[in-house]
Amino acid sequence: MNSKIVKILFLLFPLILISSCTSCKNIEKTAGDKYIPDDPGLYEEIVKMDTQFFDAYNSCNLEMQKSIYAEDIEFFHDQGGLMTSKQGILDATEKNICGKVTRHLVPGSIEVYPIKDFGAIEFGEHTFKNNQESADTPSQIGKFVIFWEKKESKWFITKVVSVH
Repeated sequence: MNSKIVKILFLLFPLILISSCTSCKNIEKTAGDKYIPDDPGLYEEIVKMDTQFFDAYNSCNLEMQKSIYAEDIEFFHDQGGLMTSKQGILDATEKNICGKVTRHLVPGSIEVYPIKDFGAIEFGEHTFKNNQESADTPSQIGKFVIFWEKKESKWFITKVVSVH
């Protein structure tokens, strides 16, 4: 290798190291910051939709759930796999959830980000209480991501990712 190139690389290495450390400091500084919505109005809309959907989920209002799920829904679940049938999701909810499981949102966990020309993406945490277990049985916190599409002022869930 040319000695000029070696010298240049030797001189550039400290600059690269310093700039990468500066980036690390910026990441550390922001990693623990409290979430503040980019768009408070959108945040409130999505929190309202989350509440509406999961009130329907907890009360087994399948018609309401059906009206919020998009026709081309994709539901990714770490234990259940991928479901792409809207009716299949509703049938599984009726069979496995109705009267058996209650979803509880972890307070303060929702984050909402706008998706240009589409809608929004929601991140959050929740627990599911098996109603057939003792009230003392702890629930494990799960994480979720919901893609919300807005069409003509109505919100639809197009994708869900749920992991526990």
